[in-house]
This record gives sequence, structure tokens and C-alpha cells, in this order.
Amino acid sequence: MILNAMNALLLMAEESVGHGGENAGFIMEEVSDHVLVKLPSFWGIDFSITKHVLMLWIAAAILIFLFGISFRKIRLVPKGMANALEAIVVFLREDVLLPYLGENASRFSPYILSVFFFILTCNLLGLIPMGATATSNINVTATLATLTFLVGQGARLKQEGAIRYFKQFIPSGIPGFVIPILFIAELMGLFTRHLALAIRLFANMVADHLVVGTVIGLIFIFHSYLVAPLSVVTAVGVELLAILIAFIQAYIFTMLSAVFIGLALEEEG
Repeated sequence: MILNAMNALLLMAEESVGHGGENAGFIMEEVSDHVLVKLPSFWGIDFSITKHVLMLWIAAAILIFLFGISFRKIRLVPKGMANALEAIVVFLREDVLLPYLGENASRFSPYILSVFFFILTCNLLGLIPMGATATSNINVTATLATLTFLVGQGARLKQEGAIRYFKQFIPSGIPGFVIPILFIAELMGLFTRHLALAIRLFANMVADHLVVGTVIGLIFIFHSYLVAPLSVVTAVGVELLAILIAFIQAYIFTMLSAVFIGLALEEEG
């Protein structure tokens, strides 16, 4: 894996030096999306298949295949990959689901676990040469955060009913003319919480690629191969650290999703 990363970084360096500073935009190319198959738009929505869309499909296919193969036979004591996956599930159950969701842990575990493994797979795919990190796309992270919002608020709405649900946005004992202002403020606070969830994952995954691109960019900024060894070694170190970051960011998003869902169920109407 290290050799593949070094080869990819060296190719980036050679391309940078060969094209000069006018192509320094390659740094942003690492995090930008590209259309692979152009499709027509319907109702103003572009259905073209981009590189990030492809990586989302690949991530989903990997998880379906991995879990399908690992648990095709139910065993009392799992072995191999099934044992590793079960260890992660048990860790998340004990460290995230039970502490933040309590008696609702089993109810929301399919969603929480799916989010963790999906984000983790997307993050790791971005470390493969010629791959792309779909979670560095704000549209992807915003969609995931929206799902968390819908799951949490949907469960709250089902639990309390429509009247009690909307009463939580209108504190009692306040003048009537203040109600619209407070309602909007409370609603914006609810959305802001999940917006921060989306931006946190997006920003961290973009930052990793920008750091690597910037370090490699020093080669053509100075127009010298003398800085190449230090730049490449530093970039490889950052990429190895990115493996840990991939796990951490998937865990943080999952934990905060559980926290927000738990808060939605506990808030008083």
C-alpha cells in the first residue's frame, strides 16, 4: 500500500513539474468531482454519473458483498472477516448505541451501523490511487446529515404526535407576537446542528487531500526536484495518517448522529 501511494505521489510530482505553475490547479482537482457519463437533466436535476457517484456505488457494492460473504453462514463463533466486522459492531454498540440511545439502541442500530460502515468505506476508497473520496463532496455529507435529521425528527414526530411535536418550537407563556420569531429561531437551531454535522465531515476529508496536494505542489512551486524527496515522504506520512482519520471521522459522524437522534427522542414537547 505504501509503495502504491509513493508511486501515485511521484506521478503527481512529475506531472506538476512538467506542466509548470500554470497547472497548479491540480491541487483542487484532487477534491473536485468530474462527470464520467453525461446524462440529460430532468426537472432541473442533473442525473449525470460523476466520479463521486461511482465511488458511492462502489462503496455500497463492497459492503453488500463483504457482509454477504462474511455472514453467509451463521456461526456461534465467527471467524476471519466476520469476526473483525462483529468486533466493530460490538464496539459501536457498547460505545455509541447504548450510551446515547439507551433502550432505543436496537431500534436505530441498522441505520447507525450502516452510516458508519458506508462513510468508512467511502473514506478509505479515497486513499486508493485513482480513487476519489465521495465524502469530500458537500452534497454527500449533507445528504447523510439530512438522513440523520429525518430519522431523529421522524421518530420524535411518531412518538409525540404532530401537535406535541410542533409545540416544542413554541415555548409557553410568551407574547403572541414573539411566537413566529421564536419558532423560526428554534427551527434554525435544529437545522444548524445537522448542518454542522455535514460540514465537519466534508471539511476534514477535503483538508486531507489539500494538504497532500499542497505538499506535492512545493515541487513545482520551487521548480526543483531537490525538494521532491521531502515532499513525497511528507505526503506519504500524511496519507498514512489519513487511514486513521478515515476511521475517526466515520466514528465521529456516527456518534453525533446517535447523539442527535437521542436528543430528539428525549426533548420535552
